[in-house]
Amino acid sequence: MKRIAILGSTGSIGRSTLNVVEAFPDRFSVTALAAGSNVALAAEQARRWKPRMVSMATTEAASTLKEALRGENPACEITAGAEGAVRVATHEEADFVVSAIVGVAGLEATYEAVRSGKTVGLANKECLVAAGELITAEARRQRKPLLPIDSEHNAIHQCMRAGRIDEVARVWLTASGGP
Repeated sequence: MKRIAILGSTGSIGRSTLNVVEAFPDRFSVTALAAGSNVALAAEQARRWKPRMVSMATTEAASTLKEALRGENPACEITAGAEGAVRVATHEEADFVVSAIVGVAGLEATYEAVRSGKTVGLANKECLVAAGELITAEARRQRKPLLPIDSEHNAIHQCMRAGRIDEVARVWLTASGGP
């Protein structure tokens, strides 16, 4: 059973991850969640998955979530901010971390997940653009893979695994998405 922590649980990749967990309850469980400001959805996720920890982006959102969940899951710790996201990413019960916080906001939590020996599913190319050498070096030191889980990353990963690595001199990934 893989125990999953999700950074960005209320975003599209976080919700898709929870759909996979729901489809395979014998293979996956949810240990911890980090969300932005969507308290209503975070509360719904906390009720459904009963994680040990939920972190919100701000202390105000965390307070609102605590109030919404009052008495429902006393074992669930509610935290906030970048420190809370790091605590989700390094949660002792998690062995796989989905990093789906948009932009560099998820960089510290992603790095700390790798540094704590977690396998990380990375859906955020900004972390690699900003600190790719640091993150990949730490993943090598920990002997843990960084697994691409967003569509562009995964397509490149699959293509490169299908052939020989020495056949690839460069990979060009054009900018896509965004506001």
